[in-house]
Amino acid sequence: MNYISNLMKLAVCAVLALGFLVQAQAQDKKVDGTYSWTVPGRNGGPERKMTLKLKAEGEKLTGAIVSPGRQGGDPVETKIDDGKIKGDEISFSVTREFNNNKMTSKYTGKVTAEGIKGKNTYERQGETQSRDWEAKKVTTPAK
Repeated sequence: MNYISNLMKLAVCAVLALGFLVQAQAQDKKVDGTYSWTVPGRNGGPERKMTLKLKAEGEKLTGAIVSPGRQGGDPVETKIDDGKIKGDEISFSVTREFNNNKMTSKYTGKVTAEGIKGKNTYERQGETQSRDWEAKKVTTPAK
């Protein structure tokens, strides 16, 4: 009888572990993809389109942000750092360098089927500033 009880416990544990694995893989697929949004232009200029590429592996998030080049230059791709995903919450940072000055922006957000909505926090002239950001998931038409 004890053998059957232990076997049943092992079976229940295996089913639960499989369920968590399937849920984690489903979450990975939910965030994977390309997102886009616009930010105000510099000094009242036209809005700039930003693109974010994300891939989740468990609780680790990797990817890059592509932003327009300065003064009409080629787009610049910057790798994200410290990417994390827990449930539907994500966070990552992006460090850009211009004229030997580094600026780090920290992004947090909540993932939905349509996109990501959250906060972007950064320092400007010694003050911490933040703005809301909302990126729409880019879907490619079926072939």
